[in-house]
Amino acid sequence: MSLNIAQPDRLLRALDTARAALLAERNAHGHWSGELSASALSTATAVTALALVGKNGGATVPAHALLIERGLGWLAQNRNTDGGWGDTTRSLSNISTTALCWAAFGAVLGADTKYSAVVHAAEEWLTARSSGTVGAPLDRDALARVIIARYGKDRTFSVPILTMCALAGRFGEGRAAWRHVIALPYELATLPHSWFAAVKLPVVSYALPALIAIGQARQFHRPTRNPITWLLRETTRTHTLRVLGKIQPPNGGFLEATPLTSFVTMSLAGSAQANHPVARKGVEFLAASARPDGSWPIDTNLATWVTTLSVNALAESGPMPENDAALIRDWLMTQQYRTLHPYTNAAPGGWAWTDLPGGVPDADDTAGALIALRNLGAINDVTREPAVAGAQWLLDLQNSDGGIPTFCRGWGHLPFDRSSPDLTAHALHAWAAWRDELPSELRARVHTAMARAVHYLDTQRGSAGEWIPLWFGNQHAPDDINPLYGTARVLHALAACNAPENIVRLDDAERWLCATQNADGGWGGAAGIASSIEETALAVDALAGCLAKGRPSEAMETALARGAMWLVERVESGVWREPAPIGFYFAKLWYFERLYPLIFTVGALGRAANLLGR
Repeated sequence: MSLNIAQPDRLLRALDTARAALLAERNAHGHWSGELSASALSTATAVTALALVGKNGGATVPAHALLIERGLGWLAQNRNTDGGWGDTTRSLSNISTTALCWAAFGAVLGADTKYSAVVHAAEEWLTARSSGTVGAPLDRDALARVIIARYGKDRTFSVPILTMCALAGRFGEGRAAWRHVIALPYELATLPHSWFAAVKLPVVSYALPALIAIGQARQFHRPTRNPITWLLRETTRTHTLRVLGKIQPPNGGFLEATPLTSFVTMSLAGSAQANHPVARKGVEFLAASARPDGSWPIDTNLATWVTTLSVNALAESGPMPENDAALIRDWLMTQQYRTLHPYTNAAPGGWAWTDLPGGVPDADDTAGALIALRNLGAINDVTREPAVAGAQWLLDLQNSDGGIPTFCRGWGHLPFDRSSPDLTAHALHAWAAWRDELPSELRARVHTAMARAVHYLDTQRGSAGEWIPLWFGNQHAPDDINPLYGTARVLHALAACNAPENIVRLDDAERWLCATQNADGGWGGAAGIASSIEETALAVDALAGCLAKGRPSEAMETALARGAMWLVERVESGVWREPAPIGFYFAKLWYFERLYPLIFTVGALGRAANLLGR
């Protein structure tokens, strides 16, 4: 079909501008590294970890004191006008990050006095959000209850936040300071990894380092009164520390994540282990990842992820030059894990989000890498071999419900470890891209897996046909969810599969997407939410994909044309480069990536241009 746009030349010029801008972002090695936003959450945890290591006799250097002071200065300068902090400089204040920043000032000697106005404003904000009173002293018990309630049964974030508050002295002194910190059964880390799903750990699979280190800190400060449990924890202490050392990456950064590495480091420092090798390497990672302005990012980089996203977006408007494609293809194949991963016991064949040693193979990045390999051309034995391994890896990750989790199959009960529509859709797209190139036996397995994945997606639709994702949230939408992202990604994948059995499942979602378009022509994360570059581009991309697969609809054509021109106007004015905060971990942790608006705009305008009939 041919898309009816009043000024098609403007769209093509905007596409050329966007493509050139994205290609110019490549690094010296020919791929993309991106740039993650500065994070108040990360900065607060890093400052506290460095401060507690020094306070408890750990190996420090004068530069660490400067990092601490710069970090506190950055926090003081980048709080919100209401006195609280969001995770990024563009995020709304939330109770978790504000509590962590408040604790960071308490962890550094003299900071409460030097930054008294900042600390007082934070306490007022926390008081209003935890006990509902204004002008009263902060009720620590109420604060702890609200933080625990925010995450429910999942202790992955609530316990580390409360642990940091206790270590920083915000909950008092001695044993009583730890009354709010729920004990973590770190002794379970001695069990075989294959048992973890059965014992139902209170944290997600990736948080094993926090389970061990925070569990030991709590046992150190407030040991259990049960003699059997006490004996078990004391006798497994050394063993679990060995496990912790074994899974720590060579650069010291667990998952390349500042918060996780900081929680581990401060917990060891706060339990008389400031000079433990894991703590020393943690300090080295934190010192190396600090930014010149005094901040820390949530993670070091998303190099593999943004590279695959960029390749796949650029492919919508034509192939890359072969020399460029070959360079990226070779680099991408070297990022595939070829051995059992020591952290999650993940089998060979997957990809992580980063090219750094703290990465862990996961479903979203493996799917993105497979699609990028297909889009980079040169289908031969060299490229088919990693594709076969990657497709197999996703097959082995599929849950019994037909959906795809993030890291580990079968854990089930916590967000990262249960199936989600956005990850399932991405895997479905990856399998579809390679199924005709796979050996016959594997092709048959992929066919069955795709049918199960489509069935899972069908069961996860909302009442209006929308899907709720795991990885992308919108801070202005109800409950921070982002049905626009989930629905757009599922539509994109189902259109890419081009299977007849998918047709009936698209109608409601397409109507939902058209109905949630804003009056200005753009989209936000849900109906009535202000339009953003990223979300408008994702919606345009999804609608263009559906139309390209022979699903004509006047409503979709009109919505697509309006959305495409909304993007064109932003490219022309130059505001299209401004990223919006993105929520992940069931929309309770926030970041933004500088390349996202560029990548999604290129993909959307490329798809729209393909429908112009040019």
